[in-house]
Amino acid sequence: MRFTLIFILCFIGLNASAQLQLQFWKRKPKPQPVVLTAVQALPSQIDMATTKLPNGLPGQRLNYSVFCLELAEDAILKEAKHNMRFRIYNVASYNFSDLAALYLQQNRFSEAKWYLLQSNTIARQAENTRHLLDNLMILADIKNKIGEVPLALMDLQEAHDVAVDKGMLSDLAIINKKIKYLQTNKILAAKVELRYADAVEVANSKTAVN
Repeated sequence: MRFTLIFILCFIGLNASAQLQLQFWKRKPKPQPVVLTAVQALPSQIDMATTKLPNGLPGQRLNYSVFCLELAEDAILKEAKHNMRFRIYNVASYNFSDLAALYLQQNRFSEAKWYLLQSNTIARQAENTRHLLDNLMILADIKNKIGEVPLALMDLQEAHDVAVDKGMLSDLAIINKKIKYLQTNKILAAKVELRYADAVEVANSKTAVN
């Protein structure tokens, strides 16, 4: 009789445990979105074919709500101010590039450029070559997108010189590819403008004759 009671009690206990586990999985909260770093959060408008991402990650872009972006912006700004106040500059450099990532998500290119430039200033002083190269390549992509091709080439040239100086051959190959891409597009754009100018001049001369 004693063993029978023990068996019944164990069976009831197992059923109760199973019900609790089922309720736990039903109530399991949804995972919260993760804010990407500046290099990972490039917007879809920028040419991802020529954009290098860390650790070989694909060029993915997650869509966040405006509310979520604002919360992330406030949190990163607060941390950046703290790190700058207490002279934790190297961490603040990453805070600035993370802020740039949020602004890129919203196509706020001017603000993204400004924070990347601040991040670069610190990265140069700290000799953080990896971070500096990533930022310079993102800056070049932004400037190319908004039509500042000469400035984009200047950023890539600086990245080229840094990569050569530090012997970062894999980065150098990517940078050279980007430079060639921009130079080719610049030449093609100049030819299109020249043909357009010639056509306008011919049209104007015909109008003047008539």
